[in-house]
Parts: sequence; structure tokens; C-alpha cells
Amino acid sequence: MAKISVMGTGSWGTALAILLYNNGHQVMLWSAHPEKAVSLNETREDSGKLPGVKIPEGIVITSDDKAALTDVDVTVFASPSAYIRKVSRRLAPYVRQRQIIVNVAKGVEENTLMPVCDIIKEEIPQADVCVLSGPSHAEEVSRGLPTTCVVSARRKETAEYLQGLFMSPVFRVYTTPDMLGVELGGALKNVIALAAGTADGLGYGDNTKAALITRGIAEMTRLGVKMGAKLETFAGLSGIGDLIVTCASVHSRNRRAGYLMGKGYTMEQAMKEVQMVVEGVYSAKAAKALAEKYDVEMPIVMEVNKLLFENKPASEAVKDLMQREKQGEISWE
Repeated sequence: MAKISVMGTGSWGTALAILLYNNGHQVMLWSAHPEKAVSLNETREDSGKLPGVKIPEGIVITSDDKAALTDVDVTVFASPSAYIRKVSRRLAPYVRQRQIIVNVAKGVEENTLMPVCDIIKEEIPQADVCVLSGPSHAEEVSRGLPTTCVVSARRKETAEYLQGLFMSPVFRVYTTPDMLGVELGGALKNVIALAAGTADGLGYGDNTKAALITRGIAEMTRLGVKMGAKLETFAGLSGIGDLIVTCASVHSRNRRAGYLMGKGYTMEQAMKEVQMVVEGVYSAKAAKALAEKYDVEMPIVMEVNKLLFENKPASEAVKDLMQREKQGEISWE
């Protein structure tokens, strides 16, 4: 049995806390907001994000920073990527040397172009930062539906230790040494999912969705490999696996936001309607900047940015993607 603190009471943090508790671990669930911790302690349910899912009485819920990080074996960082730097800076004084931190947020910081694990490491240099990612909607994990993920760490022994903590009859975990690839897959797929949702909102069909998923993974792979990630990572759980579920699922907030924009909503209106953090909106500018920095062609990412930040009509974005200059799918050379 391990002592684990999950930092963040969003749907994903809560789902993982329940999973880890059911695996037999001692679990504490931390909220940055005292009023949220009080509410969850009273109701043992987040009726807004995970209705009908009860938080076991054995999970301690707190907003006390020091208490949540004292004498823990593993800390899971589950705050949205846009708030990771702020949360990391707040918690850094309480993190011990070589503390294992598992990042489960997905994103790239707009102004620094840093993936989440690098942000945490910069703010908490004494920590051993790892990542868990894959096709894993909290709504399903919290209800015990079979799910697979991948964990990556600097050392194989750490990855295998975490694999053992998270593994259960309904949650299968693989390991990989490619932390960068896992993080890029998790961040970039949200941008592609905005495009897929937009196509749904426009009333397009399965052919269009398949095209966006397939060409989207091609864009993600080109950039990832250019940045030093492994090509095969993007054919795995944190690449095509996560992309498929985010583009197709009714649980996907990125797909939902894109769907609303396809119906004519502005980006601001869509985010307000979704009422949850839409990670792809925050990652879109960073993805565009990375494409430009590494000189990688990413036409879907570019059109999503125009849709989000230049008020380009969705139908025109699709038209421009379809009428791009002729290309080969695989080089003849």
C-alpha cells in the first residue's frame, strides 16, 4: 500500500483518486479552493462533473497544502494545464527531495512552449516528474469501465513502480521511455479534436471525421519526431488512441467546444457553454508556434487557430483544407 496525494478535484483528479483508493492505497484528494474541499467532504460527490459517482469515505479531502504533501510516496498533479505553473509554484515549498510527481494534465504553455512536465520540473526542481496519459475520460474511469493508459518516467524502475500502483482489473497501464512523445500526443490531440468537433457541428459525416483523425495524427507525428520524440509513440495509446477518443467521444470537452463553433458560436461562447477547461484552446497557439519554430507543416492546427482567434468561418476553414495544393501521402523517394 502506498500513500498517495492527488492534487486537483476536477473530474480527472477525482476519478484517479477513486481508482487508486480502490487499488488499496491510502489516498488524499487536495483542492486549491477551501470551499470546494468543504463541499466535497459534505456531499462526497461532484454532482456537476461526475454526477452519481460517490467519493469513498476513506479518501481524505483537504485544501491544506502541507498536509497533502507530508510523507507521501507519490503525488499526482491533476490541475488543468493552464494552472499547472501556478499550482506548482504554490506547492513547491512542501515537496521533498526526489518526490515522485505524476503529471496527468495535457498541454503546452503558450509563452514558453514547454510541456507540462517541464513546467513542473522548472518550478519544483527537487521532484522526480513523470507522466500518465492515454484515452481515458474521467466519466468512464470513475465508473470502473475498462481503460488503458501509458506511464513514462526518466527511469524504467520508476515507470514500473507507477505501473504497479495504477494497474487494476479495469485500468491497464503500459510503460514507455518517451516522455516527450507522451506529452506532445496528449496536448496536440486536443487541438485536432476541436477541428473534429467543428466538422460535426457543420453536419459533416464519418468520412470527414476519419480524414481529420488520420491527417491529424500525421501532423502530430511530424512535429513530435522533429522535436525528438519517438515515431512509434504516436501510433500508441497517447497518440492515435487518445486522439480517437477525444475526437469521437460525447465526454470530450474539446470536441464539444468545436461542435458549438461549427454551429456558429464564437470561441468565448463555446467555452462558456462547455463550463469546463477546454485544453485545446490553450494549446492551439502553442502548437502553431511549435510548428513555426521547427518548420513543420501542420495545416489543421493553422486552420484551428484561425477559427479560434481570427473568427474565420468554420466552413471556410474546411474548404481551405480540402483545396490545398496536391500532395502525396507517402514520399515516392
